[in-house]
Amino acid sequence: MRWGTAAAVAAAAVGTGAAVLLIGRRASERMVRPAVGRERAAGPVVVLTLAAGRATFTRSAESARPGRWAVEWGDGGHAVVGEILHADERGVTRRLVRADRGTLAPGTAVRFTPRVHLGDPTSALGLPYTETAVQGELGALPAWRLDGKRGTWVILVHGPGADRQQTLPVMPVLHRLALPVLAITYRGDEGAPASPDGLGHFGETEWRDVEAALRLALDSGAGRVILYGWSLGATMVLQTAARSAWASSISGLVLDSPVLDWSATARRGAARAGYRGAAAELGALAAEGRAGVDLADFARLADGTDLRVPTLLLHGPDDALAPWQAAARLAHRRSDVVGLQAVPGGEHAGLWNADPDRYEEHLRRWLTPLL
Repeated sequence: MRWGTAAAVAAAAVGTGAAVLLIGRRASERMVRPAVGRERAAGPVVVLTLAAGRATFTRSAESARPGRWAVEWGDGGHAVVGEILHADERGVTRRLVRADRGTLAPGTAVRFTPRVHLGDPTSALGLPYTETAVQGELGALPAWRLDGKRGTWVILVHGPGADRQQTLPVMPVLHRLALPVLAITYRGDEGAPASPDGLGHFGETEWRDVEAALRLALDSGAGRVILYGWSLGATMVLQTAARSAWASSISGLVLDSPVLDWSATARRGAARAGYRGAAAELGALAAEGRAGVDLADFARLADGTDLRVPTLLLHGPDDALAPWQAAARLAHRRSDVVGLQAVPGGEHAGLWNADPDRYEEHLRRWLTPLL
């Protein structure tokens, strides 16, 4: 369904063309102006009881997810929970790993998020790092640099609605492999230059900031570079590998929950913001127009036409934002270079949380031959 059909349907529903345009613009707003943490605001879960090393929550899809998750509440409260110890109709009891900000108490309304680690590589993980900057076309882009003995570097690219903290969970395995790491920001991030129009462009312009990080790594002595991204950050990785003049220096890609079917993801994003049916379609079309998305280019990326290097594709069969079918299709079309790892129970860009040990082992095994 393109703009004319969607507009006609919506116009019949709301009565005027002006209302159609307003609906589309409103439905697109969260897609073109992502805010850190906003997409994680699921319905509240309530703490029922607390005991030594355990917490019981009201039962919900969030509280019953497998793996390791953060719970957040109020103005900055943060704790981490692990495996499920007991579950019934009344509630879900999980191991309480730590409560590191605020006071968790019975009756507290919390939300489950993937943000297990907060802070920087040293405060969160005890890993030494330096604060540096990538010189992008719009200005300086803050980045964390972790040193390693290998000649192959890894550039980490977070997704929308997140920041560099999203990359923290994979740093320990990269550190154990002695890989130098750059965890970057891009235009529109806090501390980075804004996009000239103030909008996110779904990688159409942001990929050039990833390319600038690639140049920095090469100028700093990297022999080869692995690009690693989450959600639309993974899509930026694909765009960089396809478009960059320095693509020959890329030796591998890691794609966690990549957005490959842009239209379906945009409609799902509008639905998450509370829009349904024709309104969600209008939101997707408005986002496409406002951001200047090239759907033909997205389709080429999704087909893997330009893939030239080994690619690890990590995806959740139940991903509510980026359809699993698009990942499976890419892996089938380019089975010569793409290895697909399904992560059951993982939400979009929260695959590490579902099974940290298994995720890290997949990553270690895939990386080792490229070192």
